[in-house]
Amino acid sequence: MKPKIPNIVDVEASGFGSDSYPIEVGVVLSNGERYCALIRPEADWVYWDESAEKTHKITRKCLLEHGKSVATVAKELNAFLQNMTVYSDGWVVDSPWLKQLFYRAKFSPTFSISPLEMILTEPQMNVWHSVKDNLMQGKETHRHRASYDAQLIQDTYVKTAQAV
Repeated sequence: MKPKIPNIVDVEASGFGSDSYPIEVGVVLSNGERYCALIRPEADWVYWDESAEKTHKITRKCLLEHGKSVATVAKELNAFLQNMTVYSDGWVVDSPWLKQLFYRAKFSPTFSISPLEMILTEPQMNVWHSVKDNLMQGKETHRHRASYDAQLIQDTYVKTAQAV
């Protein structure tokens, strides 16, 4: 039986602490459609963690030059995800970053975000990391970016569902 493919969201941020903020969001839908955007920091979003930058390879300068405003990203996410549920493998951080984005944009999301664990079975969880590692080995390079990670998470979900 073919597994149901979930909609996946991933968020990159300026760091990992409470002062961090979203800098990129990536989504891959069950039908393969994608959305990805760099987010221009708000004037008072100044925290920047150099180790986070080394991980995702997005500079603050790049965000200031090429990022979209929080309002634009919020509007585009709402249009792209209206009435859908998206799942995150890092819900504990991705959810607050998305809430922060929408709060600053002065919009409410038209979609919901849920922890990926809500739809994973225990057997899937047991093989998750080994399957994900195997998928990453098949890639020439691993870009730690939101859209790439969202696709990797979705592919891992499908493979783990088929494996059990």
